[in-house]
Amino acid sequence: MCLGIPMEIVEVNGTVARCRARGVERDVSLFLVQDQNPQPGDWVVVHVGYAIQRVDPAAGRAATTLLDEALGGGSTAHA
Repeated sequence: MCLGIPMEIVEVNGTVARCRARGVERDVSLFLVQDQNPQPGDWVVVHVGYAIQRVDPAAGRAATTLLDEALGGGSTAHA
């Protein structure tokens, strides 16, 4: 089973973005979504270090909440 994690883009530098999810930041390759012109504030689904899909911010936050609940983390505040 594969799992994609919704993350918010914080900063873009070429085809690499600094993304945040649940208080953790990671560098993520934008190579697969570069045609969608991702910008800070956008949300992407990340799998093994690659953004594989751009998603609506509300959908990204909702998916994060569902993951928190499924993993037993309960609800957390999201910016």
